[in-house]
Amino acid sequence: MARFKRRTCFGLIALVWIAVVITLVLKSLTPEHASLGSPEGRDLLPERKKDSQIHVDDKTDLKPERSKMVDSSQLRKDEEMQAILRRFPPPNYYLHAFYYIWYGNPKFDGKYIHWNHPQMPHWDTKVAQGYPQGQHSPPDDIGANFYPALGPYSSRDPAVVETHMQQLRTASIGVIAVSWYPPNTQDDNGDPVDDIMPLLLEVAHKYHIKIVFHIEPYKGRDEVNMLVNVKYIIEKYGNHPAFFRFRTNAGKLLPLFYIYDSYLMNSDQWAKLLKHTEANSIRNTAYDAIFIALLVEEKHKRDILTAGFDGMYTYFATNGFSYGSTQKNWNSIKAFCEDNNLVFIPSVGPGYIDTSVRPWNFQNTRNRINGKYYETSLSAAMEARPDFISVTSFNEWHEGTQIEAAVPKTSQTVYLDYLPNKPTIYLEITQKWASIFGGERRKWQE
Repeated sequence: MARFKRRTCFGLIALVWIAVVITLVLKSLTPEHASLGSPEGRDLLPERKKDSQIHVDDKTDLKPERSKMVDSSQLRKDEEMQAILRRFPPPNYYLHAFYYIWYGNPKFDGKYIHWNHPQMPHWDTKVAQGYPQGQHSPPDDIGANFYPALGPYSSRDPAVVETHMQQLRTASIGVIAVSWYPPNTQDDNGDPVDDIMPLLLEVAHKYHIKIVFHIEPYKGRDEVNMLVNVKYIIEKYGNHPAFFRFRTNAGKLLPLFYIYDSYLMNSDQWAKLLKHTEANSIRNTAYDAIFIALLVEEKHKRDILTAGFDGMYTYFATNGFSYGSTQKNWNSIKAFCEDNNLVFIPSVGPGYIDTSVRPWNFQNTRNRINGKYYETSLSAAMEARPDFISVTSFNEWHEGTQIEAAVPKTSQTVYLDYLPNKPTIYLEITQKWASIFGGERRKWQE
């Protein structure tokens, strides 16, 4: 009996010892700060942002580490930046604004660029004879019907970019769609702009603003060099924290590209790039993305689908100018997109006037009516329950669609202004509707 008790005692001690060893081994295998949930959780929006489709890898959201290795002056700058950011409303990453970096002035570029835009002749020579032609002469005479609060600035000026990001944050705009041409190429009236992107990305990141590329119809654009240029963009800029990515329903985290005048290439050409079935397709490669086509005519809906695009946007700020920009069509366009698993992005604008560069185009002018036109457009976009809303534009001054701050200007050239409202009125209207849009999106997802 005593021998049995001893054996039982030894057995119990052995079991306890084994249990202790197993516990210690398991503990050693568990990371000290293991997190629950998705391993990507640190890269998503803060928990208060319940929609996780937008990927925001924003190290500036975190407080600086209080270690002895941190430089005190840098720590002070970080704290000052955090204090500045707290003054702004939160950015809405489902609200995009078209942004132009083609402006230049003598101080930064050696000459005026785009502010001296020519007055373009009408295609009918008889009509053209009745309107002025020639080039504008900055700084008092610029190619715009409004005058910017910053004057005829350069897109290369760091102070201008900083001010723009502050204005964008005032408006709660979370993403800017930057008009882009490949390296060493440019529009008809400008200089190459790709080398401005590093500055823009850095300052945007400071203000928690994201950037997408609005690829313009550069000379010779086709499916082959589109692939080359998308690769270039992703390889050069894709790892920057300000580079926008979208989480698809399939769980992929992809860049987003707007393709201006996409209809200039036919559906068969685009399909070679965008269809999964094509040998040289970009799909399921490291360069796959969300490609958004421009919808102008009604027939383009089917063309966009056939081409393999992921969605459509309407761009033009003139209600009635095109099928896509006609607001009464947005509900049916959204229904088409839903039926075909496409993204719909209606474009809204505060007004339209381009008679400083197209003096004969008065029929497309849309009066701002002290902000009422803009609010009506925003309301129409909301009715369609879109995936995103895009604003045309932050600073397309030639076409008078800008929401950037403008001021009254007295000179021989007659300019419009935002009076009796403040220079920032359209930023404030945008912020108001960004908040409404954010609230409605949450309701739509319930």
